[in-house]
Amino acid sequence: MIRKKSTNQKPVIDLTGPDGNAFALLVYVQQWCKQLGWDHKPIIKDMMSGDYEHLLSVIEKHFSDMVILER
Repeated sequence: MIRKKSTNQKPVIDLTGPDGNAFALLVYVQQWCKQLGWDHKPIIKDMMSGDYEHLLSVIEKHFSDMVILER
């Protein structure tokens, strides 16, 4: 579940819920890349090149200014 803490804060993705599923996170990344005008393919490829923790680290690397991943 994605929730907003306040109007000026970043959305929070609860990794223990359905939005924390790797496939859901891949969809979010595609949407964020589209919003930013980025090519999502290299980021998705990097995300899929490792385990779940690697996937999360790639999200943090590219999108930490847009979203908070909560465990």
